[in-house]
Amino acid sequence: MLKEKLKNYNIILASASPRRHHFFRELDLDFTIEIREVEEVYPPNLKGKEITNYLAELKASAFTDLSDEDILITSDTIVWMDDEAINKPADYEEAVAMIERLSGNMHEVITSVCFTGRSFQRTINDTTKVWFREIDAEEIAYYVKTYKPYDKAGSYGIQEWIGYVGIEKLEGSYFNVMGLPTRLVYKTLMEIASQ
Repeated sequence: MLKEKLKNYNIILASASPRRHHFFRELDLDFTIEIREVEEVYPPNLKGKEITNYLAELKASAFTDLSDEDILITSDTIVWMDDEAINKPADYEEAVAMIERLSGNMHEVITSVCFTGRSFQRTINDTTKVWFREIDAEEIAYYVKTYKPYDKAGSYGIQEWIGYVGIEKLEGSYFNVMGLPTRLVYKTLMEIASQ
């Protein structure tokens, strides 16, 4: 259905995330993947969704040569807790420390998605609250050693072992925690295609 509406557009997904690639395939979309490097630094005064909005739009700024048929999609996800962004871990010790911090607490996962065309730009975002039970040191060590979650904000993937055994509840979109608020992406692309 959406594929038919977008048949005159080129969808460019600027993401290296295998999870996001999977979502776009599952949404039954034709798309190409193109990544252009930007330095992902944001002003220190930004908070929560301001950070992800800024970074999603920053990633789009590297594409200055879009055609009239192109729709570029860029995105960014952070874990937000205690008024602070928890990004991707640099190493084993940092990954363990991040999960220790999330253990027994609630955090928010915020994803922004930016849709850029030659003559428009639209940014959406979604927030999901996630509650972890108390996770012991042995469990944390097992997860980090086995799954190596170094490419994930907050150092965990909800769709992996730790999500199965550690998450007590969530409020909002499960898919958003995986890195893409799929229903909002679908809705926004439908609106763009109908303009």
